[in-house]
Amino acid sequence: MTFEIDSFRLDGRLGVVTGAARGLGAAIATGLAACGARVAICDRADLSGTAAALGTSLASSAVFDVRDSDAVDAWITEIGGVDILVNNAGGTFHAPFMDASANAQRSLIDVNFGSVTNLVRACVPRMPAGGSIVNITSVEAYKASPGFAIYGAMKAAVEHLSRSLALELSDVGIRVNTVAPDAMRTPGEHDLTVGSDDYGAKLALGWGTPDDIVGAVVYFASPASRFVTGTTIHVDGGSDAARGWRKTAEGWWP
Repeated sequence: MTFEIDSFRLDGRLGVVTGAARGLGAAIATGLAACGARVAICDRADLSGTAAALGTSLASSAVFDVRDSDAVDAWITEIGGVDILVNNAGGTFHAPFMDASANAQRSLIDVNFGSVTNLVRACVPRMPAGGSIVNITSVEAYKASPGFAIYGAMKAAVEHLSRSLALELSDVGIRVNTVAPDAMRTPGEHDLTVGSDDYGAKLALGWGTPDDIVGAVVYFASPASRFVTGTTIHVDGGSDAARGWRKTAEGWWP
């Protein structure tokens, strides 16, 4: 097979994007549409802005909680066949582990991990060979996350689940990969990172925007990555590579 630039196209495919009301989800949804896909979106928040941006590429728009497996099943049944699933929905808050109640822990697990398993179970039976699942994790899955311990653990769980699913679903021709973003100026970013000079000091490329994640998702969703499964692309401005390193005002990494 000779490589063709059209292998990045998504014409004739239907993609599902969760958490698509704003930020990364909205950017991913419109990015898939720009490459030719029809897109079904969901969120707990108002989706009118993303729906308007999708225009004729909008396949479905639904407001519900992806932690509710019955609601997920009903929506995916209504949509029918799914070629691309992007599990983007998630969220967290800052709290030391010992201050997080059992209810708070359950909520973090359900929204960051349970939502992924809900969508995978609903979509895979309706996904043909050549289908692609893209799970959005976080740089927090790859390092200690004080103040966000449960969130980081769940993002690491999604990464591990994705590798396992990549093997389990290979026989039916479905690929599973993850994208680990960081340092993007989105409405969901925390005050502890966005605008922080200390955090910015470890970003080789500076702060990013939601649009910076689109290329990685499109690659995983498209035939261009037909021989790629069980792997992760870090879209983080270099924060994972930096780990404990910090850049000085002069541009050095002491």
